[in-house]
Amino acid sequence: MNHIVSVNWVKEHLDELTVMDCRFHLGAPDKGLIEYQDSHIPGAYYMDLNKDLSSAVNTHGGRHPLPDLQELHQKLQNIGVHDGGKVLLYDDQNGAMASRLWFLLKILGHEHVLIMDGGYREWVKQEYPVTAEVPVQEKRGTFTFKVKEKDFVMHMEEVKSQLSSFQSGEAYLLDARESNRYSGLEEPIDKVAGHIPGALNFFWMENMENGKWKRTEALQERFSQLDPSREIVVYCGSGVTACPTFLALKEAGFEKVKLYAGSWSDWISYTDNPVSKINN
Repeated sequence: MNHIVSVNWVKEHLDELTVMDCRFHLGAPDKGLIEYQDSHIPGAYYMDLNKDLSSAVNTHGGRHPLPDLQELHQKLQNIGVHDGGKVLLYDDQNGAMASRLWFLLKILGHEHVLIMDGGYREWVKQEYPVTAEVPVQEKRGTFTFKVKEKDFVMHMEEVKSQLSSFQSGEAYLLDARESNRYSGLEEPIDKVAGHIPGALNFFWMENMENGKWKRTEALQERFSQLDPSREIVVYCGSGVTACPTFLALKEAGFEKVKLYAGSWSDWISYTDNPVSKINN
């Protein structure tokens, strides 16, 4: 696998890595920071989904709009991220939060971003060292600011303009939410239930097996119905849990992949946008 590494590998290479703890609980926004303050991998910095990896919610843009990339770039430099260095990310949410930061670092052009398989609980399970000490960065990183947003991100207007392509199969739109939300049977978070017309359902948790990422061959099988020569756009509820599926597609060898950053919560903020449901 190209972007996923084992806890054993992390233990062996820890001194070479800039490590970031991305633990976050959507229903309890302060819990991840509390967990970090209690214990984390030595040398790890904390990155908060709401405060560091998203910007303020507005009328449009969804529940977790992308952060100001210049501000994020400065934060990353301040904790020592630099060109050529390896960045290691972890969470305890099956890779969802770590994948969000992985995606953002890819937008910013960083070439060496890794996610720890199994998350923090796997590190603890192996009885590897932990600490409550917050690291102090003595040297600021030199990380060239080169935004590649157009290569990775799609916005509402572009998604809407391609609805006919998604519906015909000329391109793919993947909905990474669980099936009941995709079908419109239930919607526990957003105001409108259903999915974007033409979307196929690929629940993001099915990238995992027993708390770890599926191997490359299994991911290739998971996406075997998709033609790799066609563009793929992934979305979820707010642009967070679509990121693991974006990463899984990359691991499976797909190159033409983009994220609809605002996702479903942005789509339904435009009242004239069409919505599909599946009648059971």
